[in-house]
Amino acid sequence: MRDTMDMACDAGLVEPLKTGGSIWYPEKLADFAALVAAASAAKERDVIADEWSMCVQSDLEHGVKSLNETAAKEFHKNYPEISKFWGWLNERGRQ
Repeated sequence: MRDTMDMACDAGLVEPLKTGGSIWYPEKLADFAALVAAASAAKERDVIADEWSMCVQSDLEHGVKSLNETAAKEFHKNYPEISKFWGWLNERGRQ
């Protein structure tokens, strides 16, 4: 999130002095509040977008896993000889 003082300056709420310190304009408080709200909303949108993206990615991974499991069952059903040979190879690799 942007620095609070930068947002206050952008809204005209505060004017930094070259000699140090600042001048405050309380009548600009509403403009400052609007900037803060916009920055907060943008941050919240980013958080929501990240969460949504993670959920979609997880669902896609589970969907692919399910499709792979279904395809593997079909393969074993349709090609039992190849599946047996595959099992034999795996057993030989463990010895």
